[in-house]
Amino acid sequence: MNSGNPLTDSKALHANLKRGRLVVEVNASTFDPQALFSFAERRNPKRAFLFVSRVLGRHIPARPSLMADSFNALAAHIPSDLPGPVLVIGMAETAVGLGGGVHRALSQTRDDSVYLVSTRHPTGSELFARFEEEHSHASSHLLHLPQDPKTRELMLTARSLVLVDDEASTGNTFINLSNALAEAGLSNIERLVTVTLTDWSQDAVRKELGQHVTSVSLLDGRYTFDEDPTADLPEMPEVGSVAQGDWPLDANRDWGRMGVREHLDTLAPDLEVTPGERILVVGTSEFVWRPFLLAERLEKAGADVHFSSTSRSPIALGHAIDHALSFSDNYGLGIPNFLYNVAPGQFDRVLICSETPAAAVDPALISALNAQVIVDDK
Repeated sequence: MNSGNPLTDSKALHANLKRGRLVVEVNASTFDPQALFSFAERRNPKRAFLFVSRVLGRHIPARPSLMADSFNALAAHIPSDLPGPVLVIGMAETAVGLGGGVHRALSQTRDDSVYLVSTRHPTGSELFARFEEEHSHASSHLLHLPQDPKTRELMLTARSLVLVDDEASTGNTFINLSNALAEAGLSNIERLVTVTLTDWSQDAVRKELGQHVTSVSLLDGRYTFDEDPTADLPEMPEVGSVAQGDWPLDANRDWGRMGVREHLDTLAPDLEVTPGERILVVGTSEFVWRPFLLAERLEKAGADVHFSSTSRSPIALGHAIDHALSFSDNYGLGIPNFLYNVAPGQFDRVLICSETPAAAVDPALISALNAQVIVDDK
């Protein structure tokens, strides 16, 4: 089910990948499909293909205003009659910023909502649930219990769930999360809304969980992947770590792992820009929402701003990925991270935003982009 106005009727798009041919059929799309997504090839033996969003600001740099348009378009189609409280969950790592944007828009019309993100970074505080994303390069997700009493109460008494991810291929991750929440004791849920930029799941969540499920997306379609059984499987780097690294998180600066009801723009409040200055703001791993708010502020101040994020997702060069930087993660986990489609010298100024100290950011990344590190210290 797609809540937008169809501009496209069954337009087939395809990609010939090293491990097979991927074909998608678009049933309905609010925007031009090719402006929403493209294809890439995972370095992952479990799944060969990847739908790469052009409006997410993760693997392809995007303008903050374009990203905000997608947040607002999705939120506008969330049913207005959801019984409260409403628990909005954004999926690590790719959709934590998307979820923040959807929650920000939703919270303009109701004051009984909580935003929580799944994470691969334990905070040391109490866990509420754990669930799996089987096809992922990092399959395990953690959900923490909010520490603030009011936020915790709203979460535990939630009657509606809004689950946000960048795309749904099979719907299994949403199903796994919903089941994990029920098993953990979230027993009052009456309505469930899945929210994605692109939905290829053919209403799988509703078919599995029941008629209380609604799906909202900017694009609805289906895909087929004709896999070549003789193709070599790639070696995937070890990126699945779910642990505290050498640079532990500060719970006092939480932006969503333990639940928030409002969104604070705290990064570099005095930063000045020149009108037309080409600036890239880079979020790191799951720390993307506050960096996005900074990028949005700089764009409104007149700079020519794009937003992107580092990722632990290993993707092959080709198709939508024409450049890749590899470096060590900034949490001290000893795993490789990547920044895609950002070439040295492409921007006048590059701002790398981190929730860990500046010393934790790989000097090789800073040097490659001649970047400035901005640390969340509020």
